[in-house]
Amino acid sequence: MGRNLLMSSLENASFNILLQILFRCVTFIINAWVIRNVGHEVIGIMNVRLLLLESTILFLSREPFHRACLGQKGEFMWHHVINQIWLSVPLSCLLSFVFVYIWLNILPLGHPEHAFQYEFGCWSVALSCILELCSANIVLVAQLFCFVKLKVILDTLHIFVRTVLFLSIIIYDKSLALIAFSVAQVGSITVIVLAYYLFFYWYIKYKPLYAKGALKSTFLPSNILERLYNNMDDFNFTSLRDFFPKYVGSINSSFNRKLNTLTLSFAKQGVVKQILTEGEKYVMSVSPVMTFSEQAIYDVVNNLGSLAARFVFRPIEDSSYFYFTQMVSRDLPLYKQDQYKIQESCTVLSQVCKIVSSIGLVVLVFGFSYSRTLLTLYGGEDFVASGLPVQLLQSHCLAIVLMAINGITECYTFATMTSAQLNSYNYIMVFFSISFLILSYVLTYVLGPVGFIISNCINMFARVMHSVHFINNKTRDTDYRPLQGLYVGKYFLITLFIAGCICKLSENNFFYKSILTHIAIGMLCLICVLLSWGYENMELIVKTYQKIMRNEEKKALD
Repeated sequence: MGRNLLMSSLENASFNILLQILFRCVTFIINAWVIRNVGHEVIGIMNVRLLLLESTILFLSREPFHRACLGQKGEFMWHHVINQIWLSVPLSCLLSFVFVYIWLNILPLGHPEHAFQYEFGCWSVALSCILELCSANIVLVAQLFCFVKLKVILDTLHIFVRTVLFLSIIIYDKSLALIAFSVAQVGSITVIVLAYYLFFYWYIKYKPLYAKGALKSTFLPSNILERLYNNMDDFNFTSLRDFFPKYVGSINSSFNRKLNTLTLSFAKQGVVKQILTEGEKYVMSVSPVMTFSEQAIYDVVNNLGSLAARFVFRPIEDSSYFYFTQMVSRDLPLYKQDQYKIQESCTVLSQVCKIVSSIGLVVLVFGFSYSRTLLTLYGGEDFVASGLPVQLLQSHCLAIVLMAINGITECYTFATMTSAQLNSYNYIMVFFSISFLILSYVLTYVLGPVGFIISNCINMFARVMHSVHFINNKTRDTDYRPLQGLYVGKYFLITLFIAGCICKLSENNFFYKSILTHIAIGMLCLICVLLSWGYENMELIVKTYQKIMRNEEKKALD
């Protein structure tokens, strides 16, 4: 097999970052238009209540199966993997009925005028989740066989279809905002599921012709066909039927016990992680902490504050998790594994730690001086007049540093833990989640909405400490110390400190006089910070560039 897992992971992360930027830009534009023309309450219902329902169903029904099946290829038989991943569909049906009942009958809405559209939205979100999981099998295969650009194309199509459907309805009638949201959810997911199946139908149908050298395409250049089919000797799917569940003599033969154990471990972990990830929205939904209008403001600021996490950290974490699962075995000590793979994986972990922690520090320093600027440009002076949005965004900047470190360290931890360690960690996660919910509830009443972010920071710091402890123990018997990558360099830190002081002085002196001058000073300081980072990490930049160039040369030769 000639696929390069590291380069595939890097390519996947790069494309995902671009996709996240595209998706968030579209979302911000739509949200800004809805806030000005429809109202804050609708944004609160859509972005907090309905998207929380989608997140809950998808995460609990998809994440355990996807993570368990995303192990090293060859570790499990394909019919075991396919049968296992399809279990997510009936589970999603069950969870949909349970959570839609809770969303409609237990969680208060408080807006009778939106009751019908809200109910329609809940059932539509549930249906879209079930439809999406009908393609979980193909999405898994596409990721394992490095169909990176297919995912990019279809995710872009998803954004396009969803945006067109939503805007078409809401421009026709602003009062149908929740209906538009619901139709866009179901319509866009349906298109993507069909597109995945159609692509692999075409791919499987013409693979034998490529092997014989007889494949000719009128719409795809020969070099693209070569990239699609080259080094795919281990792609053993011969029909779309191979993507569906298969009964092999008995239940024990149809499923793998180890895979079941892994899935169960990730399922326990998933419940807790979902609470940790979306805890503030659950607290908002079950208690009268904030109105839908206030939730909408919190959601807007929260999305702005999470730009780095969504654009950069999440794609890096997803690609890194896939990479580490392919390079490191869960069940063997590091010194008993292929040392080339261990060395490369530890080097990658160290480099990624350095990159994400550097990004987090840059966001922290510049965020404190430019939160007001960003929010003023986005929502106007009235939006920031109370001072609360600025406080929320500045608090997010602190959370982003911890989010950056927690994401990559927890990613390596989950990718290399044994089933027993995952089960043990689930109990720790239960403690984290209970503590987080209590902290969120208490700090919100004491500090207001900022309490949500402070409690999240405390929770993430505790999780970082646990992951650091695990990684240090994991690499104790080797010469590798990947967590040294968290030290970003003294010249970078000194430059960053000076830049932060200059930008704060600029905000105090120029913000009300000339916002453009304030922005220009920030851009100059940012350039100086980036140059100092590049100077200290020249070796990393050169090696990454060389790897990319070698990969491009290899593609050209192929």
